[in-house]
Parts: sequence; C-alpha cells; structure tokens
Amino acid sequence: MTEAGKGVAAVVGACVIWGLGPIYYKLLDHVPPLEVLAHRSLWSLVFFGGVLIAQRRLAEIVRLLRRPAWAGLVALAATTISINWFFYIYAIQTGRTVEASLGYYIFPLVSVMLGVIVYREALGAAKVVAVALAALAVALLTWGLGAAPRISLVLAFSFGCYGVLKKYIDAGPVVSVTAEVLLLAPLAAMWLWGVHVLGWTGLVGRNLATFGTSLSDSLLLMASGPLTGLPLILFSYASRRVTMATVGLVQYLNPTLQFLIATLIFAEPFTPWHAVAFPLIWVALAIYSLWALAQERSARRASRSASTLPSEVK
Repeated sequence: MTEAGKGVAAVVGACVIWGLGPIYYKLLDHVPPLEVLAHRSLWSLVFFGGVLIAQRRLAEIVRLLRRPAWAGLVALAATTISINWFFYIYAIQTGRTVEASLGYYIFPLVSVMLGVIVYREALGAAKVVAVALAALAVALLTWGLGAAPRISLVLAFSFGCYGVLKKYIDAGPVVSVTAEVLLLAPLAAMWLWGVHVLGWTGLVGRNLATFGTSLSDSLLLMASGPLTGLPLILFSYASRRVTMATVGLVQYLNPTLQFLIATLIFAEPFTPWHAVAFPLIWVALAIYSLWALAQERSARRASRSASTLPSEVK
C-alpha cells in the first residue's frame, strides 16, 4: 500500500471510531455525564502519557507548559475541549444524537466564520453561499422546532474555537492533548473523589458512583482513554500523508455515521424541519468541499509550474 493509501485508511479509521462513538456512550447513559467526562480525561491522560513514554517524548510536555503564554493557551484549549466533550456525552445520553451530528456537520462552516473573524481570511463567493445555507438551516430549525439547536451550536463553536487555539500552540497533537488532559486531571480527580468518597450527587440528584461497582462499566470507562487517543493518532498520521482536502472530505464520515446511528438504531425523532435543514447543510458542505478541492488543485498546478521553471528564472 502506498503512503497516500495508508493515510486514507488511517483517516477513515479515525472517522469510523468517532462516528461510532454514540454507541459507546449510549452504553454508559446510566452514568452521569460529568462522571464520564472525568474518567475520559483521566484515562486519556494515562493513554497519551503511555504513548509519550514509549516515544521518549515526555519532556516535551514540560517544555510546552514551562512557557506561561503557551500554558495559558493549553488551559484555554483544555476548557473548550472539555465543554465539547461534556455536551457531546450529554447529547448522546439524553437522546439528542441527531443534534450532535448536526453540530459536527456545521463545524467546518463555523471554522470558516472564525477564520474570517480571527485571521481576517477572505470570504469568497463559495464560502459565502455555504455559510449562508448553514445559517438558513439553523434558522429554519429554530423557527420550526421553537428553539435553537443549542447543543449543535455549542459543539460546533466549542470545537471551532478549540481549532483556533490549537493553531497557536507550538506542539504536535499528541503532546498538546496530553498537556490539556494533564491540566484537566486534577479537576477530574477532585470530582471523582467527591462522588466516590463524599457522596456528591452532582446534576442527577443522587449518588451514582459507578467505577469499581460494576466490572463492565469500569472497563467501559477505562476504554474512554484509548477511544479518545487512538483516532487522534490515526488522524495525525493521515494528515502527514494525504492532502487536507482529502482529510476534510473524509471527516464528514463522522457526523454521517452519528446521524445514521441516531435515526436507524436509536430511533430518535427526525422531524420535517430536520428533513429540510439537513439537506441544506449537505449542499453547503458540498459547495465548500468542491471549492476546497479546486483551491488545492490550483495550488498543486502552481507548485508544479514553479518547479519546472529554469533556475535562472527562479
């Protein structure tokens, strides 16, 4: 298999793991989302820490957090990703997987908006149309259902802001995420200590300390570390071997699997307003994806042309 083929296989594997995530979190819907989030943070730290120890790169965490500016960015990134994780877990557990899938469908278009706001990126005609269609879809859902798809918007904007922050952190994905969960670990440990030792009831009104009381639940909670870390490593591997346009297109496999699981397995409500809004989002993503592919082809042609110029012209 070629390097590009390995990259495509890796990004497909990552997106399949992410897309099947609702099935995993549905198995834990009797565990309060804050408890699941705390375990996800701690077991992710164990997983990523083990990877960095095996790679002899643990010192990179110290170098990253030693600089106050980078440590502050890591803390902000940790905050935004924990918000994203919590609301994703909450959405699955409360029968709102359709909303979760919508959030990850509109995330690329939210990233376009954030690019304009933060980086002053040019908003061409294709991007304007794509963002306008997404905004129309959200407006129709809000009007038709009588409430904004809040979970979708929180997931899209929290992940979008997370992506913006990551651009300023001078570290690879495994190192930066390890640093993030390292900062989250004390809060996670404090919450679990309160639940297990002090009997905190949290948002559910009763104590549901799960870990250690059921073997199957304990193993499922421990699995949250590899399920968080493995797709990220696969995604990082793929991004170095295939074009970003390819990665961007394959990424839609994640919300598509979530959407299919929500409607076909969980039998969540899919109203006529959803039937109007989702196609609008799909059209918007198609326009954006075609634009991205055209931009990439143009850049490749320009690069090939430059490489064939005589040395005296260069």
